[in-house]
Amino acid sequence: MKKLFSDPVFLATVLLVALLFGIAGFHFELGLPPVVGMVFGVIIGWMLLISLKLLTSLAKPLFKIVSIGLFTTFLSGLLTLVILRMFAFRWPSLLFYLLALLIFVCCVLLTFGLEKIIKKRNHKGWLLVIASLAIVVLGLYGFNSLDGDPYINDKPQTESSTKISMLSESGLEDPSQKGPFEVDIFTYGSGTDKKRPEYAGEVKIKTPTIDASLLLPDWKGKKKKWREKFWGFGVENFPLNGRVYMPKGEGPFPLVVMVHGNHSMIDYSDAGYAYLGELLASRGSIAVSVDENFINAHWSGDFRGKEMPARGWLLLKHLEQWKKWNDGTETAIRGKVDMDNIVLVGHSRGGEAVSIAAAFNELERFPDNAQQTFDFNFGIRGIITVAPTDYRYDRQITLKNINYLSLQGAYDSDEVSFWGMRPYHRLQFSDDFKGFKAGVYMNHANHGQFNSTWGRSDFGAPMKWLLNLKPLVSGEEQRQVAKVYVSAFVEAVLKGNTKYKNIFKSVDGVKNWLPEESYLSQYADASKKILLDFEDDIDVTTGGENIQINAENFKIWREEGLKSRDNDEQENNALVLGWKYGSKAGKDSLPQYRILIPASLKDFSTMDTLELTVGTGNISELKLKEQEKDFSNAAFDFSLVLRDSLGNKASVALSNTTVLPAPIRSKFTKFKFLDKDMIGGDWEVQLKSCYIPISSFLSKNPNLETAKLHSISLVFDRDSLGIVVLDDIGIYSDVEVKEEPAILE
Repeated sequence: MKKLFSDPVFLATVLLVALLFGIAGFHFELGLPPVVGMVFGVIIGWMLLISLKLLTSLAKPLFKIVSIGLFTTFLSGLLTLVILRMFAFRWPSLLFYLLALLIFVCCVLLTFGLEKIIKKRNHKGWLLVIASLAIVVLGLYGFNSLDGDPYINDKPQTESSTKISMLSESGLEDPSQKGPFEVDIFTYGSGTDKKRPEYAGEVKIKTPTIDASLLLPDWKGKKKKWREKFWGFGVENFPLNGRVYMPKGEGPFPLVVMVHGNHSMIDYSDAGYAYLGELLASRGSIAVSVDENFINAHWSGDFRGKEMPARGWLLLKHLEQWKKWNDGTETAIRGKVDMDNIVLVGHSRGGEAVSIAAAFNELERFPDNAQQTFDFNFGIRGIITVAPTDYRYDRQITLKNINYLSLQGAYDSDEVSFWGMRPYHRLQFSDDFKGFKAGVYMNHANHGQFNSTWGRSDFGAPMKWLLNLKPLVSGEEQRQVAKVYVSAFVEAVLKGNTKYKNIFKSVDGVKNWLPEESYLSQYADASKKILLDFEDDIDVTTGGENIQINAENFKIWREEGLKSRDNDEQENNALVLGWKYGSKAGKDSLPQYRILIPASLKDFSTMDTLELTVGTGNISELKLKEQEKDFSNAAFDFSLVLRDSLGNKASVALSNTTVLPAPIRSKFTKFKFLDKDMIGGDWEVQLKSCYIPISSFLSKNPNLETAKLHSISLVFDRDSLGIVVLDDIGIYSDVEVKEEPAILE
């Protein structure tokens, strides 16, 4: 053993193992102090290395040329690292072993250098030590230099040629500003939580436990053993724990219930929405952040979506408890809650859970096990999903007649696509429903910073060291976006302040309340008459209600299901048009997409606004020549032409009334090849709702009779090349829409 530890190569391997296993142990969430975990990691690594060293030494008779000591050191060290990568580091193999090789070289230089210094007092030893440190410094510098946004100089969204007015100029108050109410903050819970004092002796109101065994039958095996050992309770007696932010006053107040996602169960998430809770309460709503940490992921196991029904059901059990308090003898709450005005807010898996809760709210029995009965039917008026999942539960949730909002960051390395738009597209409205649905996509926002405790990295160490964090907005900026939109949603949905709906119709009019970033927003409600949504059939020449379509002079013309950046389904079909023509092209050779309106359609005399959802496509599909590839001045603009049956027509450029969308590209990791392997493409098609007031057409030609509308044409006369993606072409006839993106001067 003494000889073993006198070998500089083996000592270098010992240092390498200690360093990497120490890192893994420090960040491996055992529920112990990180330093203790680090010590355990080092001890385990050394024990593993020495054991493998002794085992590989048994092969000594097989080798005559290669030093057995060198061979066993190499083999045992390699096997140790393989085990480490499998169970702790989980980096891509190439990166992990290159890093290990670099550190090993440093350790070899360091140990040989120290040996020379100690034994021979040789000055060359200092050179080796300095060389090892220099490699470390240069390596760290080079690694960090890979951060940044390579698309920072991409063409930004093109400004409208007409000045866009801010909603604040019309007198609308910034919804992210604190309201007039004082706020009372307290917790409720079991009163016996051995891990969390805020849900033990510090609770203001004690709650009963609930039996979730039929909702979560996967609570078994090591997940059951370790969780019950840690928490002190099992699936038969889940607690109802919550943080309450209550306005001081008589009420009744609307209720907003918020739920976190699948962060580590021992890194508690429910405190991370205090910024929303305090804001909403100050503006006259009761806000509750519920605790579901006990079903979150842990090193002992992740339920991998099988817990999703329980996540949604737990929210409804909290509402059930609130109804009992409101109707009962709990003096702090009795009569203060408007149970007919409720909004659910969910982050990550919690975002999928609120959709599940809204669906379960109307059922009599649990669909996965009808032995579990439901009796809820609460007044859930809307749901907000923040960076949500939409694939964990094995049942697809389709909702009807409920207000909906989804927020997503383009630099979300956990949920890398805007899954919140899938429930948006599935959501159905009846003709008399007065609500709306909206989606907002923000550049340089990640997954975790919507929660104030999750931090800047969407992965834990050591995986987070691979992430490209430099381009991210600050946590305060990202949460400002949540404050504006969540608060405005509550104002519009629960308090009947319909002016706040305009915030969701176009992001362009609220940018003075938001961080300076690129955004794409979509909006729809039942008052929009959709002419084309490209969901009907596979015939590109027809639409619903006998609409006929013709197109000419395009390089690309197709309808397709949009894909996410990782090639999954967005669950939305759209139209893709691509064009390219020279400077000598005449009017007759311009690309045109013409929608012919049949006489059977209703009178268009009340038409107030033409609306279409627009995005940019993949310009590489045009197979541009080298001299054509500089399209930095192209805005992918086009004109919309209305023609009546009398031959009158008027043309308006899309850019006259809206900020044209530009693709939002992301670099998630320090290495582009990792993005491709781990994430997918550097962008995905996301659309923006664009509005053209009919008054814009009438100002060009007062003789145009919209009551006799004959055709709507998209004429690509503004830019000589481009690819656009179009969806949900339709009209608004509601006069209220005049306040929308007409947000114009």
